Amino acid sequence: ALLGLAVLGLPGVASAGPCSGAGPCPTVKLEAKAVPIPGFPHTGNILGAGAAVETHITIKGTEAFGGVPSPLTKVNFFLPAGTKLTTTGFVTCKPETLENVGPEGCPKKSQASPVGSAGVAQKIGPETVKEKATVQAFFAPGGGLQFYANAASPISAQLIAATGHFTGASAPYGKEFVSEVKLIKTLPETEFVSTESINLKVGAAYKKGKKTVYYGTLPTKCPKGGFPVKAELTFHTGETVTAKYKAPCPKH
Repeated sequence: ALLGLAVLGLPGVASAGPCSGAGPCPTVKLEAKAVPIPGFPHTGNILGAGAAVETHITIKGTEAFGGVPSPLTKVNFFLPAGTKLTTTGFVTCKPETLENVGPEGCPKKSQASPVGSAGVAQKIGPETVKEKATVQAFFAPGGGLQFYANAASPISAQLIAATGHFTGASAPYGKEFVSEVKLIKTLPETEFVSTESINLKVGAAYKKGKKTVYYGTLPTKCPKGGFPVKAELTFHTGETVTAKYKAPCPKH
């Protein structure tokens, strides 16, 4: 699941913040960097420029059966103030097409990311199996994002694992990406699938006449100490873990 997606640069400082709830919580590490959008020059970790974001999330815990982290149910991601988002004008893929046919049924221009990966785990019978699934983001009707996951074997699940949209956020953030993550159970007798890592690069652009429209654009100014980013991950146990990240300002 994604999460949620910031436009910023490495290196930086990642930290797992307080955990809400009475039970044990997984630990979350967040890293991200702004990278160029393929085929579009002068993009990447440049103030005021369009960029794709490469995000890495690591989750560690033993709350669920099999000694794996509790499954995710929500991911809220806060972008730094000044980040610009353009969610209209991009080609979309209908959820029913993505769910029933798969990525090959969607227009190529509806891809919001190349194929990424997610480390997933599930207790099946007496064993806990782990697998590297693929994850890819697609533009959804209405301006949101949808994330298609494919865990081939042995977990075997192919579906839209998460959907989300952007809303406003309070300073020092500007936008919040709010997403719901599906609880996945491959067989009635198995446990829900847990997520242990997410590696995904999201960003796109298109030409409109002589103008280039970017899905995400870096702020034109960087606050002292770097860009503030925050992720709130809610788990099936009910606990929420907050991870904060400070990315250094891009070089001029």
